[in-house]
Amino acid sequence: MAQTSDGGDRAPGPDWPGAHPHGPTGPDTLDDLDADPDPGPAGEPDPPGRLPRAARISQGLRRTGRTVARGGVGAYSGARRFTHAGGAGESGLSRLLELHAFNTAGDAAIAVSLAGTLFFTVPTEQASGQVALFLVLTMLPFAFVAPLIGPFLDRFRRGRRWAIGSTLAIRGFCCWVLAGAVADESAAFYLAALGCLVASKAYGVTRASAVPRLLPEEFTLVKANSRISLTGTAAAALSAPIAIGAATIGAEWSLRYAFVLFVIGTVLAILLPARVDSSEGEEQVDLADLSGRTPRGGIAVSRHVVDALRSNAGLRLITGFLTIFMAFTLREPPASLGWTGNATVLMGLVIGAAGAGNTLGVVIGSWTRSRSPHRVVLAVLLVDITVLVVAAAFFRWPVAALLGLTVGLCQSLGKLSLDALIQRDIREEVRTSMFARSETLLQLSWVIGGLIGIGLFTLDTDVALAMFVTAGIVVAWGVFVLTRAVQSREPVGPAVPPHP
Repeated sequence: MAQTSDGGDRAPGPDWPGAHPHGPTGPDTLDDLDADPDPGPAGEPDPPGRLPRAARISQGLRRTGRTVARGGVGAYSGARRFTHAGGAGESGLSRLLELHAFNTAGDAAIAVSLAGTLFFTVPTEQASGQVALFLVLTMLPFAFVAPLIGPFLDRFRRGRRWAIGSTLAIRGFCCWVLAGAVADESAAFYLAALGCLVASKAYGVTRASAVPRLLPEEFTLVKANSRISLTGTAAAALSAPIAIGAATIGAEWSLRYAFVLFVIGTVLAILLPARVDSSEGEEQVDLADLSGRTPRGGIAVSRHVVDALRSNAGLRLITGFLTIFMAFTLREPPASLGWTGNATVLMGLVIGAAGAGNTLGVVIGSWTRSRSPHRVVLAVLLVDITVLVVAAAFFRWPVAALLGLTVGLCQSLGKLSLDALIQRDIREEVRTSMFARSETLLQLSWVIGGLIGIGLFTLDTDVALAMFVTAGIVVAWGVFVLTRAVQSREPVGPAVPPHP
């Protein structure tokens, strides 16, 4: 305390040097900190009444933290409203949406990691050889395993939550192994990558079989799958930049990031509602039932559903081919494309167009609620084939972007039309199994298209010729689908089992 003239003590008043209306310790709240004047010139001492430089830095960090926290809370609230809207929270569909978000985010991180280790870090010739080996060691085994996934998972119909969780847990484990294999250049890389691929495709089958069990009363399968697709697209878009940032430190770190995502997804899968495990009243569809001919003792499947399956198989084959072939083509764009800028920018443009087309297809499918899904699914196959032929004849970079947009749009609309036909024409007792089997068929079609793409690129086929070859394959397939569709004149109605 200060001494008075009579020797006593007095408290410092407003006129005391350094006194502050809030007391000798300075501001009382963070708002007072925010009101601090601008700092003086660099290298000069802080003038009286101003905070030290370290305090101002701390203040800025706190303000940034509060802004990020508010943005995070707002994003979480918006995402939660989206996943829980329309009764999805009460039915348990919201939990499936959440785990699907972690699933697609993890898959995006794996894609970033593999692209960095197999694709962008080596010359094109060497990269094509590495990726060819990778695809042969992963996709070919899957082509043989795919028809067995559905029947194998049927054994776990009363434990679908654990089956879904297992597909996520296996990928988590494989990501951890991949992280070590990338760092050590171990041969376990290919085995772990195969595990990731098979588990990812098995997840698609198990998730498809769980959707009908979690539908809210006012939801259709088309609406539910639209919401699932949008959730996955948004999650992948958010996860990819984080994975790219982690990959700048090392490819193993983006894989470890994927490991964390799959662990969280595993927990969410186990926490799905118990009715996901129920198989009461269900009947099983065999892949032979999807051929359009009712096998002895099998399930009669609507001809319209069979046409939609065949159309979607063609759409997925085109997508698989373009995903692999265009990735190599755009890595070092040929002069015929007319692109003089950065190759990565062009690749981002085409991929972005495909993503935009997929999202647009989901939105259109949800809004239109077409009464003729059979016509829609045939129409989008024709459109996709037509644009592929045009792109082969006039392969310029704007056409490549248009092709990406069209392929994404048509695949999305084709899948939603298939969902609508399954809900309309397939009895509830076999609907769950039907979704699982159809997803298996579509995954296999993508793999076949990918193998065609890497095969043509490895043979050093001219870009236009390779696209014409693939276009010829899908044109022949389209003619087959349309011919069968025209020949079919059966009335539309719920499928019923054949009489013994």
